[in-house]
Amino acid sequence: MPKSDFQVIKEMYERFNARDIDGVLAAVADDVAWANGMDGGHIHGHEAMRGYWTRQWAVVSPHVEPIAFQQTSDGAVAVEVIQSVFDLNGQPLNGQTHGLRDKTVMHIFRMDSNKVTRFDIQDVY
Repeated sequence: MPKSDFQVIKEMYERFNARDIDGVLAAVADDVAWANGMDGGHIHGHEAMRGYWTRQWAVVSPHVEPIAFQQTSDGAVAVEVIQSVFDLNGQPLNGQTHGLRDKTVMHIFRMDSNKVTRFDIQDVY
């Protein structure tokens, strides 16, 4: 039985938090458009994602905890997450650092055949 989109995304968070880039990339389309949370805009494709996370993990240690999943009216999956950012020694960062800070945000996933085709980040108000 195929996995649900919710299950695919939940496993992606687990793999991201474990720093398993290949595990995350297995769940995204080759031509994925992925929101660049550090610099803005989007990056495209697996190699761009690999480079983005390699650079990000060289300066900060983010942890993203999903707390609520819902299907939107247009078919996307919206995931409310708590985003915590730590320094490389595991100490919480206070305030703004490299465009990231501890906060609750909404991640929006567009899916096709259990693969993420687009990822966006929205603030939660």
